[in-house]
Amino acid sequence: MLKIALPNKGRLADETRELFDDAGLEVRVRGDRALTASLGGEFEALFVRAQDIPVFVADGAADAGVTGRDLVGEAGVPLETLLDLGFGRCRLVVATREEGGVATVAGIPAGARVATPFPNLARRFFERERRTVEVVPMSGAAEVAPHLGIAEVVVDLTSTGSTLRVNGLREIATIQESSASLVAGNDLAARGEGKTRALAELVGALASVLRARGQRYVMANVPRAALDRIRGVLPGLNGPTVVDILNGGDTVAVHAVVPAQAIYRTIADLKRLGAEGVLVTRIERLTP
Repeated sequence: MLKIALPNKGRLADETRELFDDAGLEVRVRGDRALTASLGGEFEALFVRAQDIPVFVADGAADAGVTGRDLVGEAGVPLETLLDLGFGRCRLVVATREEGGVATVAGIPAGARVATPFPNLARRFFERERRTVEVVPMSGAAEVAPHLGIAEVVVDLTSTGSTLRVNGLREIATIQESSASLVAGNDLAARGEGKTRALAELVGALASVLRARGQRYVMANVPRAALDRIRGVLPGLNGPTVVDILNGGDTVAVHAVVPAQAIYRTIADLKRLGAEGVLVTRIERLTP
């Protein structure tokens, strides 16, 4: 049975559990403080801090894990990204005080102090930029460092940039973009055919759920004479499915998958072409 390291708390943990539940791999725990759980009876989950997951996976304590790409980069361990899960999107950025007059990385003075929860990524970035700085590791709340006189520059995560702006900081560079990912060691072939196949099945199951999000399944009865125009309204994945209706005469049923954000206009266009009995449903899984 594969061991999958999952975040033990926070929003990343909540969204990860939701994804696995939707994939039919419900997290079954014996208690709120349990360190392990069954994933639908198919895999074993190990609950650890998200920042520890890259090392757990790289050391072989877990066969795969869900964590942020920023944490993988900070750990500096060789891992393979099996699937971008799409949630937890953020950016690791360099920020300076608005009134400080520094608007570019090149403008950061030599010896400037940089406060960050990501000291390894920060050091590598400034080395690439050939800037000599003093990295000041912090466990969190790096945005307050300039106001306390601890540092002149901040390297931290942001999703919208609002927290930085509220604290009088402005972004001057992006080090990397990040999101939650399913990762595994880069020695997959050495793990044996059974584990390799199980990981591939896990990736397929999670990907089918992610692919279905933001999509809707549309069914409608339409005039056969309008089919050419219907194809323009319901392109679907490979065009709409057309089904004859028993005793339908000049009416046929069409089925198609369409983007959720287009559903309002799709229904309006179908009605304009004479469609009746329009039904829209959510999709749980979508496998090409």
